[in-house]
Amino acid sequence: MSPVEQLAEEQSAFIAGVSGELTSFLSAQQDLMAPISPDVAPLLDSISNLVSGGKRMRALMCYWGWRGAGGAAGDDEILTAGCALELFQAAALIHDDIIDRSDTRRGGPSVHKRFSQLHSDNGWALDAERFGQAAAILTGDLCLSFSEEAFTRVGLRAAAGTEARRIFNLMRAEVMAGQYLDILEEVAGPVRDRSGSVERAKAIIRYKSAKYSTEHPLALGGALAGASKELLAGYSDFSLPLGEAFQMRDDVLGVFGDPETTGKPAGDDLREGKRTVLVGFAINMASADDAAYVDQVLGKPDLDQAEVDRIRHIVVECGALEATESLIAELSNTAFAALEQLPLAELPLTALRRLAEAAVSRAA
Repeated sequence: MSPVEQLAEEQSAFIAGVSGELTSFLSAQQDLMAPISPDVAPLLDSISNLVSGGKRMRALMCYWGWRGAGGAAGDDEILTAGCALELFQAAALIHDDIIDRSDTRRGGPSVHKRFSQLHSDNGWALDAERFGQAAAILTGDLCLSFSEEAFTRVGLRAAAGTEARRIFNLMRAEVMAGQYLDILEEVAGPVRDRSGSVERAKAIIRYKSAKYSTEHPLALGGALAGASKELLAGYSDFSLPLGEAFQMRDDVLGVFGDPETTGKPAGDDLREGKRTVLVGFAINMASADDAAYVDQVLGKPDLDQAEVDRIRHIVVECGALEATESLIAELSNTAFAALEQLPLAELPLTALRRLAEAAVSRAA
């Protein structure tokens, strides 16, 4: 078997193992909750639907961090850790879609929209939208609880006082802080010092996305396998700039991406009012009139295609898109240079290189 075939086989086996672990875990949870009432079934169904899709990037980063630190392929502990990360991501996505008022997720209705539709389909009383948001908040909380329960099942390697437990706890706290910084910037950004908009957007990216998308999963896998402090530091040198580049690519796709590929309406990030690095560059680099226009319409829920096209034109014309692409390239180069310095066997090194390439060059 060639190294490429070995990598593909091992990675496929891990993804299938995580999917099986998620199915088994959620099936057990359904059995536990069924006696409460048949009416709670949509909570579990929403979680199951959400975790059945996705690229499994965080779980894969965790796996190759584990393998790079000497962990064995197919170990139950790393499958359980991958399951916990997928549940945590699902919880974050559910809450994020409520916060951003996003109607779609992975090409289908977001969880709060599914519950709103359930309300409408049954002709229930009061407000369907409010019910949908409340039910989705509870679903996200339940999913967050499940992620903690799953991680606890890893066993002694994830026990209180271990490095893996410290990383898992820190990851969850930083995502919440990053989410708050994000919503704060949406409301305070228009009246704050514009010169600091790019740096504030970078901080949001780091704590809301980059650390939990790449840095913490990779370090978590390494810590579970007993990685040294030096290896964990090397993992961070590689994965943090990678995560930041990954999120900036996501932000570019949020404005310029093809809805058929991204699964979200064109310009959705603009309607949600996201003050990304791309938007920060635009506000700083555009003319006074154009910057004022972006400030004025950003976050407008009924932003039409003509308004989206005008913002796109401003972003390109003033050089904001080019500046963002340059920053993505700089961060990517930093990440790849750090990757080549890691003392890893060829298989995990190749796997991480491929994950990194996919993260920064993706179209969805």
